[in-house]
Amino acid sequence: MPDSDYVGALLTDLEQDLPYLQGRSIHSIFMGGGTPSLLGVDELERLMQGLYQNLSIDKDVEITLEANPGTFEIDKFARFRGAGVNRLSIGVQSFHDQHLRQLGRIHSSDEAIHAIEKAKEVGFDNFNIDLMHGLEGQTMKQCLSDIEIALSFKSTHISYYQLTVEPNTLFAKFPPKLPDDENIWAMSAKGAALIESHGHPQYEISAYGKIPSKHNMNYWQFGDYLGIGAGAHGKITDNKTQTIFRTLKPKSPKDYMVKFQGKDFGSATKVIENTTFEFMLNALRLKQGFDLELFESRTGKSRDIIGDIMNNAVDLGLLSTEGNRLRPTTKGFDFVNDLQEMFL
Repeated sequence: MPDSDYVGALLTDLEQDLPYLQGRSIHSIFMGGGTPSLLGVDELERLMQGLYQNLSIDKDVEITLEANPGTFEIDKFARFRGAGVNRLSIGVQSFHDQHLRQLGRIHSSDEAIHAIEKAKEVGFDNFNIDLMHGLEGQTMKQCLSDIEIALSFKSTHISYYQLTVEPNTLFAKFPPKLPDDENIWAMSAKGAALIESHGHPQYEISAYGKIPSKHNMNYWQFGDYLGIGAGAHGKITDNKTQTIFRTLKPKSPKDYMVKFQGKDFGSATKVIENTTFEFMLNALRLKQGFDLELFESRTGKSRDIIGDIMNNAVDLGLLSTEGNRLRPTTKGFDFVNDLQEMFL
C-alpha cells in the first residue's frame, strides 16, 4: 500500500477521534508499532502538518519515532528531525549478532552502532536505546557488555527488559532455550545497577532515564491518550460522565484501509469496569509510586476504597506510605505482579 494512502487514512482517523479530546492539549506524540522509520519523508512531513493543523500541541511537546537500525537512513532522519521529531527510540535489543539472529532482527550489531552514531550526527540529543536480557545462550558478560556499549553513546534513556515468550508467536511454537530463572534474575539486578551507576535512574520497571519519557509517564500514571492507525488503542475519560473507556482500531492494515475507504473506522470502544485495578496495573510500575490524589482524579473513586488493601500491602512489606504518596518497597518492586493482584 502506498505510504500516501496510509497517511491519508491516519489523518481521517484522527479527525474522527477529535471529539475525544474535549478541548485538551497534546504534550506527547509517539509513532511506534513495527517500523515507522520506513515511512517516506514527504509522508511523515504531511502527517506532522496534519497533526499540527488538527491538534492543540504544547510548545515543549515530546515527539518520538521508533526506529529500526535496519531501516535507518542518514538523509531521511535529518529531514525527520527537521519535520519536528525530537526523540528517537532505537530498537537495538542486543549488540551481539548471534542474539540478533535468534531474535529474528534484520539488523546487525554494526548497523545498530551506525544508526546511533548517525542519530547523534543529525542532532538527536534525546534518544532511547532498547535492550533485552535473558536471551538464548546469553552470558552475564554479554549482557553487561550490551549495556556498556549502549551507555558509551550517552543516550538520555535506556529501556532494559527481559525477553518474554508470548502466546501464538514463533517463539511459543519453537521455544528457545533461555537462561534459568536465577541467571535471568542476576542479569536483571546487575544490569539495573550498571545502568543506574551511569546516571540513568530507574523510574519504571524497565525504564531508566536522565530524561524520563513524557509519553511513558502518561501511560504509567493512567493518563488519557488517542490511538490512531492499524491496531492502535486509546484510553479516554469522558469528562462529563467520568466514564473511562478504551478505543481499538482494526488490527490488520488491510482491514484498517477497508474501513478508511468507507470513511468509517468503526472504532471499537470498551468501558473500563475495574478502574482501581487498571490504575494499579500501571502506577505500581513506577519506582516513585504515586499520590493518592492522582488515584482519585484518574479513577473518580475515593481513596477510602483501597484503604484495607493498602494497609495489608504495607503489613506484607510490599508497599510504603509517606503522607499521601504510595510507592512499592524494594520487595514490592521485585514482586510487583503479586502487589498488583492484591487490587484485582
